[in-house]
Amino acid sequence: MSATAQTVQGLTLPSAPLSRLSLNQATIPSWTLPQATEACARAGLGWIAPWRDRVAEAGLGASVRAIRDAELGVSSLCRGGWFGAADKPSRLERMDDNRRAVEEAAELGAACLILVCGPAPDRSLDAARGYVAEAVAALAEHAASHGVVLAVEPLHPMYCADRSVIVTLDQGLAVARSAGPPERVGLVVDAYHVWWDPDLYQNLARCAGRILGFHVSDWLVPTPDILNGRGLMGDGIIELRRLRRAVDATGYGGPIEVEIFNQALWALPAEEALNLVAARYLTHVADEEVSS
Repeated sequence: MSATAQTVQGLTLPSAPLSRLSLNQATIPSWTLPQATEACARAGLGWIAPWRDRVAEAGLGASVRAIRDAELGVSSLCRGGWFGAADKPSRLERMDDNRRAVEEAAELGAACLILVCGPAPDRSLDAARGYVAEAVAALAEHAASHGVVLAVEPLHPMYCADRSVIVTLDQGLAVARSAGPPERVGLVVDAYHVWWDPDLYQNLARCAGRILGFHVSDWLVPTPDILNGRGLMGDGIIELRRLRRAVDATGYGGPIEVEIFNQALWALPAEEALNLVAARYLTHVADEEVSS
């Protein structure tokens, strides 16, 4: 390891240029979690962001060992949330699953547990948002007892009907503030979901101290598929480097996840896809002096 390497979560991570880069496992789903950790370590990445189903597939203990052996940090565990349901038994069942997600995040040493808060079970967005705030506050108590920080992820408004009633940084910040102090509950800023906001940079400044993660991809024009049509960085219209600098200016200096749902990327050989992700990160997200 370089003399300028950083220590995070008790692990010595590689220095620039890829020390902040985290592979969200959804970006290259053909790899098992052990395969992904080995590949990230070979490529010089500092982090990985597993999904719960891939952790379950490998086994929690085996996942912990694979990440530890690769000397990677876990930038996040995806995901908890989906709080709303039409009846009380279903809501209780979902909270039980969220508590399990917290416990998995604790075992993995994840920097945060991502919360995709879910849609309204009926037509009342106000009621659904109120319940989300209550549920996150309740979950925060359990998370704190396990040393896990919760990260609310606002999604693009196009996802409001089927994935999340929390669709702006302002809404996410309000939920986080009502649920607990910054050391318990914060936000994830995903470029794909927030780039459109006319008040984006003012709202980012207001989120200082609450930002727990930064996710990058690009918005393609035309957009081929709202869910699985995210672009590689540089293929779309988002000012990714400007946005990354604004996130950094809030005091966030942690990992940057590449999270891309894209059939064309998934069709590439996995090693080629990872190399492409790393190259685009350096060209369009990292500072020029890092990428040169």
